[in-house]
Amino acid sequence: MALVLHAGSGNKNAFKALIAAEYSGIKVELVKDFQMGVSNKTPEFLKMNPIGKVPVLETPDGPVFESNAIARYVTRLKADNPLYGSSLIDYAHIEQWMDFAATEVDASIGKWLYPRMGFYPYAAVSEETAIAALKRALGSLNTHLASNTFLVGHSVTLADIVLTCNLYLGFIRILTKSFTSEFPHVERYFWTMVNQPNFKKVIGDVKQAEAVPPVQKKAAPAKEQKPKEAKKEAPKEAPKPKADEKPAEEEPKPKPKNPLDSLPPSKMILDDWKRLYSNTKTNFREVAIKGFWDMYDPEGYSLWFCDYKYNDENTVSFVTMNKVGGFLQRMDLCRKYAFGKMLVVGSEPPFKVKGLWLFRGSEIPKFVMDEVYDMELYEWTKVDLSDEAQKERVNAMIEDQEPFEGEALLDAKCFK
Repeated sequence: MALVLHAGSGNKNAFKALIAAEYSGIKVELVKDFQMGVSNKTPEFLKMNPIGKVPVLETPDGPVFESNAIARYVTRLKADNPLYGSSLIDYAHIEQWMDFAATEVDASIGKWLYPRMGFYPYAAVSEETAIAALKRALGSLNTHLASNTFLVGHSVTLADIVLTCNLYLGFIRILTKSFTSEFPHVERYFWTMVNQPNFKKVIGDVKQAEAVPPVQKKAAPAKEQKPKEAKKEAPKEAPKPKADEKPAEEEPKPKPKNPLDSLPPSKMILDDWKRLYSNTKTNFREVAIKGFWDMYDPEGYSLWFCDYKYNDENTVSFVTMNKVGGFLQRMDLCRKYAFGKMLVVGSEPPFKVKGLWLFRGSEIPKFVMDEVYDMELYEWTKVDLSDEAQKERVNAMIEDQEPFEGEALLDAKCFK
């Protein structure tokens, strides 16, 4: 009997087995006219998977469920399949990245996306936790992919298939360009993968989400109408004196304005600079850097270098990058008034953390210093624009120049 896969035609978990089959020369038929919520509730389907989840693969030896297990089964049908690498350590690393794709990437995307789609109750705090976890995972992945085209070795493996399929749902539903631009190596990797012929044959053309989907609000259940009772007239009371009347409720006071909103208008439009930075893909020096200095208003904005005071503690690369990521999350309260670049420098520990920040006003905003505890962990130095060496350092940090000050650039993050 042929291998038959039970799932919808757009199911990203079904894609894993179908793509693996294309690479392995294995014939897998996708069942026709599958209807989620109908086909997976039939007695025949529940015999294959009692909890009714998809996908399920029918094989001559019985059914297999769970998408990664199905993808492994299909891959192993071909002897010495290169999708499983060429050595025991390759095999271990492929399994490692498959677990990472499931527990760190897929789970975090789901915890962000599914409540917004109405599948689970929405809670802003839970969403923030999910986004932070996803950024941590993508940051680590970005570091690995900075020096690797594929996850393991020098060609596509099952790990790449599983991870790309998990990223696929995020890219098409919730991971907008403004979110993924923080992870350029992940972006490069994803678009490289989905444009491989065997991927494209299964997935088709991929279009990235343009906006984060709004939270789906469920309609409140209709209240049960009770039969109307005949109204009983209450005895009339004498009108109370006006002195006893309840005063009208006061209107809520408007929130106090941020002091930065009261500064004189600046010729520099921060959003214009952020847009130029994001959209410049080539000739960065000639376009973005030159554009920055053309826009920059020293009367309305100030530039600051920051250097982490405790670099000796930065002995583990991913911990150091997570530390920087947490700092940028806490800086979110000043996104309207700031732009920043944070660099993790060095090829060996201890790693150095350095940054460049553009703030509205001539000083670092007081509310940032008061509310972001990380600020005191850095040494802050105002950029002297009369010093050409300092201006060139600004250029190098905006550009993610490598080597930076003679050392390798481990990671670069942008706050915009």
